[in-house]
Amino acid sequence: MPGGTGAERTGRVPWHVRWGAPVCLPALVMLALGLWGVDRGGMWRDEAVTFQVARRSVPQLWQLLHGVDAVHGLYYLLMHAVLAVHPDEVVLRLPSVCAAAVTAALVGELGVRLAGPRVGLWAGLLYAVSPLAGHYAQEGRSYALVAAGATCATLLFTAGVRTGAWRAYAAVLAVTCWLHEFAVLLLLAHAATLALARTGPRVWRGWGCAAGVVTLTLAPMILVSHAQSAQLAWVRPPTWATAEGLLRGFLGPGGGVFWACLVLAVLGLAGLAAPPGRLTCARVGLPLAAVPPAALMLVSQLSPLYVDRYVLYALPGAPLLVAAGADRLARGAARRLPLPRPPVLALTGAALTALALCLQLPLMKADRDPAGRPDDLAAVARVVAREVRPGEPVLFLPAQARNAALTYPRAFAGVRDIALTEPGPESGTLYGREADAAGVRRRLAGLERVWVVADRELLAGHWSPADPAERAKTAVLARDFLPAEEVSDGTAGVRLYVRRVALSALPDLVPVPGPPRPAHR
Repeated sequence: MPGGTGAERTGRVPWHVRWGAPVCLPALVMLALGLWGVDRGGMWRDEAVTFQVARRSVPQLWQLLHGVDAVHGLYYLLMHAVLAVHPDEVVLRLPSVCAAAVTAALVGELGVRLAGPRVGLWAGLLYAVSPLAGHYAQEGRSYALVAAGATCATLLFTAGVRTGAWRAYAAVLAVTCWLHEFAVLLLLAHAATLALARTGPRVWRGWGCAAGVVTLTLAPMILVSHAQSAQLAWVRPPTWATAEGLLRGFLGPGGGVFWACLVLAVLGLAGLAAPPGRLTCARVGLPLAAVPPAALMLVSQLSPLYVDRYVLYALPGAPLLVAAGADRLARGAARRLPLPRPPVLALTGAALTALALCLQLPLMKADRDPAGRPDDLAAVARVVAREVRPGEPVLFLPAQARNAALTYPRAFAGVRDIALTEPGPESGTLYGREADAAGVRRRLAGLERVWVVADRELLAGHWSPADPAERAKTAVLARDFLPAEEVSDGTAGVRLYVRRVALSALPDLVPVPGPPRPAHR
C-alpha cells in the first residue's frame, strides 16, 4: 500500500518503547484516575437499574428484555456474572474502570501504528486525563465497555486495511454493537476513513463484507429495540448548544485546555493531505470523532435519539487529532530551533498533558461527588431509613422512584408499598406492576398518612405524569392530603402527606407548601 502506516514509516521500534510508554503508561494513568473516588457512596438511577436488574436470575433477565432494555441485554448478562462475585457499587463500576484503562492503552497503540510512539504516548495520555472518559469510567453502565470495543475495532480496522484480514474486525465490532446498537455508526466513520485515504477496490470489498456481517448480526437487536423505542420518549432533539457541549467534552471542558487542544486538533488535520492509501491520525481520528455524533444528531432531528453518552466511543478520535497536531508543531519547530532529543521531547509532551490534568482536577473532583450525578438514590434511602417506621405506607411517585427501594432494600425493610401489586422480577418489568387508577384511589382511601418518595422535578412541578395511575396518585394527594413534613438529604425528595381532616386536628403541625400545579412533560 502506498505510504503505509506510521508504524511502517518509523521502522522497527524496541518493545520497551512501543509498549512501556505509549500503551502501558496511559492505561496506568486511566486506571488510577478511574479508581480515584470510585466509591461515591451512592448510585444514581441508571446505575441502580444495572444493579437491580443484573442481580435477577437469567430467566428473569430474559423475560425483562422482551419488554424493555433489550439494547442493554448483553451488558446485563455480563454484570450478572460480575455481581455474583460481590454485589456492591464498587464492583458494579470496576468493569467500566478496567474498560476505560484498556481504551486508553488502545488509543496509545492506535497512535503508534498511525504516527509513531510519541504520538501514541500523547494520544493515550490525553484520553486518560479527559474528564469525559473519567466520568464514564466510574459509571455502572455499558458506555466505557462500548468505547473499548469500538477502539479495538478501529485498531483492527487499520490492520485490515494493511493486511486484508477482516474477520477479527467484524467479530469485535459485532459484539460491541450488541453492547449498544448505536456503535454500528462506527461503520460510517470507517467508510469515511477509506474515502479520505482513497483506498483501492480490494480494501473496499473486504471492509464491505465485514460491514455486511456486522449489520446482519445486529438486525435482530434493531428490530426488538425499535419496538421498545418508547423508552426514549424523554429525549429531545439536539441543538447547536448540544454539539458545542460535545466538542468541549471531547477536547476539554476547561477554557485554556479546550482552546489549546482545538488549535492542535486543527493542526493535526494536515494529515488529510497525505498520499493516497496512507492511514493517518487525521484520516482515522476526524471521522471517528465527528461522523457517529453528527449522524445521530441529524437522525435525531426527525426522531430524537441523541444522548452524548451514546457516542462516547467517538471520543478517542479527538486525542489522536490533538496528538498529531502537537507532533506536527514539534517537527516544525525542530527545523528552526535546537530542540531536545526525541525521548526528552516525548516526556515534555507528557508533562504538558499532566498540566492539563492539573487544570481539570477541580472538575474531576466535583464529578466524584454524588451531587455530580442527576440524582442520588442512597440519599433517598438514608432519609427513609431514618424517618419511616416499619409498617408505615409508602407511595412511589412515579413508579420509577421505586428504584431506590430496589437498590437499597434494607432501608425500606418493613414498609408498606401500597401501590405495588407484583414485584419487578416476577412481572418482567423494571419497577414492578402497580394498581390501576381505581386501585390506587381505593388503597389511598383508607390512609390517614402516607410517605411519598417522589421525583424531585415532579415535586417541584416541572412535569406531570401521563399514566392514568400516576395521575390518580397526584390527584388524590392534592385533593385529600396536605404535605405535613418534608425531609431532605442531598437530592432526596421524601414527603409525609397527612389527610386533611387528620391534619386539622393537629394545630401545632405546620404544613409545608405543596408543589405548584405541574405542567405536562
